[in-house]
Amino acid sequence: MSLSCIVLGVGLFVITQATTSGFEKFFIRTILGTNGAVRIADKMQDTMGNMFANPEASSMVFRREERKYIEGIDEPDLLIKALQPFANVAAVSQVVTGTVTAESSFKEETAKIYGINLDDHIAVSDLEHQIIRGDIATYRVSPLGIMIGRVLADRLRVDPGDSIALKTREQNRRYTIVAIYETGVADIDKDRIYTHLSEARSLLKKTTGASFLQVGLIEPNRAPADAFLMEETLNHSATSWQEREKTWLEVFRALRISSAITVSVFTLIAGLAMFNTLAMIVMEKTKDIAILRSMGYTRDDVLQIFLWQAVIVLCIGSILGCILGASGTYLVSTVPVRITGIFATETFIVASSWGHYVGAVVTAVCTVMLASIVPARRAARLEPGDVIRGTAL
Repeated sequence: MSLSCIVLGVGLFVITQATTSGFEKFFIRTILGTNGAVRIADKMQDTMGNMFANPEASSMVFRREERKYIEGIDEPDLLIKALQPFANVAAVSQVVTGTVTAESSFKEETAKIYGINLDDHIAVSDLEHQIIRGDIATYRVSPLGIMIGRVLADRLRVDPGDSIALKTREQNRRYTIVAIYETGVADIDKDRIYTHLSEARSLLKKTTGASFLQVGLIEPNRAPADAFLMEETLNHSATSWQEREKTWLEVFRALRISSAITVSVFTLIAGLAMFNTLAMIVMEKTKDIAILRSMGYTRDDVLQIFLWQAVIVLCIGSILGCILGASGTYLVSTVPVRITGIFATETFIVASSWGHYVGAVVTAVCTVMLASIVPARRAARLEPGDVIRGTAL
């Protein structure tokens, strides 16, 4: 029973951690490929209300949380140039956004237009690989071409080659759909329309400036530190992907912990089974233990005899459990499943890591060995004289 529980505990621990980590990494990859690692947006303006005296420095210090923000970026080209010294910055794309009404022959939908320079935006996103219908090369040479999300295309009942009208309060223009993309994020696929930067400026009557800068990083995990430095250097708000997606990252973390706790019940049962087995052996083998002690075996020798039984079972169970975990992870990755919402996938996403196997084995070792030490120490404390007199505990 102990061996079976160790195998199940180690194997299921590996499988659950691989699946939760896989979905988390896939979510992060989707977010980075859509919204970038850092987003630089509104200009910060310090006011008298957020200043306080710093006696040590004999100066005025600004409280970050009380700063006033002015919407948009006035000089995007200057900010892009200022970002060049940052060693971790891979590319920057300026984006102009605005709300429009998309009208087809069947329906109207509220959407957001995103004006981009295609080459710059491809460098900071996976847009080029998110096209599911149409051709991004056609968009490149079509001044009035647009790319829309799959959900929005389904609602408007349009395909590449069809035209739709984009309306603002002051203008109404027709554009040709040249490509349909799918990020897997429903909120993006249902309302984001990509068009050329110059055309977006003309339609929205924003001749200068930008709504935000999307920044791609060489090492995305360093985004919080880089965002802080960018904010202080550029005097514009800079938000890292970890801050933007903090809620979902906490959800995935909670799932990892809860799944680990759940499957650790098997290793706990394995520890209890090992405790019970060794306790029974000690009770049944008191005379044999007394004979060994009379032959010159020390307490440490007797202790090791019983602990080695637990170690042998633990080693066999851990090896078989790791094999079960690797096999189960592969089988789970082939299971078809249709998921949409915060990302899109057709199968279970798994991410195998040596850390999962180490965590599973360490959990089993701690549980089983702690359970084994009590009966083993009891056996080591037996004295031959007490056994003969029948007073051994």
